[in-house]
Amino acid sequence: MGQGVGRPERSKSLKLEGYQTIMTAEEEEEEEAKCSVDAAKKQSQKLKAICGLADLKNEAVGLYNIGFSCCLNSLLQVLFMNRNFTAILRRIKVPFEDVEQKWSVPYQMLLLLEAMQRGKHKSVHPVGLAKCLSKHGVRLFVLYDASQLFLILWNLIKSQITNLDLGERLTDLYTIRLQEYLMCQKCLLETKKNSNLLMLPLPMFSHDSHRVRTLEDSLRCFFAPEHLTGDNMCHCKRCGKKTACLQGMKVTCLPQTLTLHLKRFSSKHGNSTQKISHYLSFPQNLDFSQILTLEQYQPDSPEEGTGLYDLFAVVAHSGSASCGHYCAYIWSLTAHKWYCFNDSSVCQVSWDDVKCTYSHAGLRWGETAYLLVYRKKESAAAV
Repeated sequence: MGQGVGRPERSKSLKLEGYQTIMTAEEEEEEEAKCSVDAAKKQSQKLKAICGLADLKNEAVGLYNIGFSCCLNSLLQVLFMNRNFTAILRRIKVPFEDVEQKWSVPYQMLLLLEAMQRGKHKSVHPVGLAKCLSKHGVRLFVLYDASQLFLILWNLIKSQITNLDLGERLTDLYTIRLQEYLMCQKCLLETKKNSNLLMLPLPMFSHDSHRVRTLEDSLRCFFAPEHLTGDNMCHCKRCGKKTACLQGMKVTCLPQTLTLHLKRFSSKHGNSTQKISHYLSFPQNLDFSQILTLEQYQPDSPEEGTGLYDLFAVVAHSGSASCGHYCAYIWSLTAHKWYCFNDSSVCQVSWDDVKCTYSHAGLRWGETAYLLVYRKKESAAAV
């Protein structure tokens, strides 16, 4: 990764050579100031390599809607504004053959990212990537669910990254690691199973069908243990029969980029899908050690820290389940401002604008947060 710096041996003689001079205090200050400027330039160049020019210049670039592509555009903006993701994308192996280049989703994403960051246009047409995705079954003029399209897109990227180390970095960047358990209430036999998720599907209603009003309460509902009785009883190997059980899960590892899916679309008994538009607030900061119990939050390693997260992006949906539109509110990691990415239209917004996506039960066609993306606090994660 890094390069070693050789340290020259100190000269035993204090004699000054012809090219050596003694600096005055004023000259030393000027030299230090020059070094500071050089260090700042190097840091800026480093950020450009990681984040790209567009974000550094506060010039957020839009993506044209080329056929119901608002969902894809919103997800791409969330990925491209995440410096950890783009750092991985910039290190992919570039396919050699033209056919392979047109087939490669990561490569086409890299080309689109470069077009957005190196060009002078306020918006870019994602035609090359759209053609590439169509070869993999992701077609234009189709209304996609953002949570489903995110999984499709992520899996395509992961499967086409040939470098194993980069593939592992991508997995670690997004993967939520849980441990599920099932405990017999008669003999206390406990079985455990590890599972991995790319996003947490969070309920809009509690187990007793009451509306969940906050993200914290939705997380508590998701991790709340469930008593399985009656028809839901499970077979216990030790008891040799079906018994009442306690089913639950705990967190063993949270990723640097945490994606939360608010389950606002519901379909019951084969009926058409309905949108759940009631109010649900979410904070700018999350602390899992305060939200979950000690039994529910048990990170495997000390590096996990206290589970502190900052809100990074909100993918919002407006309209109904059958006819809607997506846009993304994203926090710029370099400009330290919120932006709204609505296809080719990009503008700076306030936190109050973002909070409007909490929604309201009376606004059936109003804008509602659907995907929430949090990033682990900088002090707790390597950038």
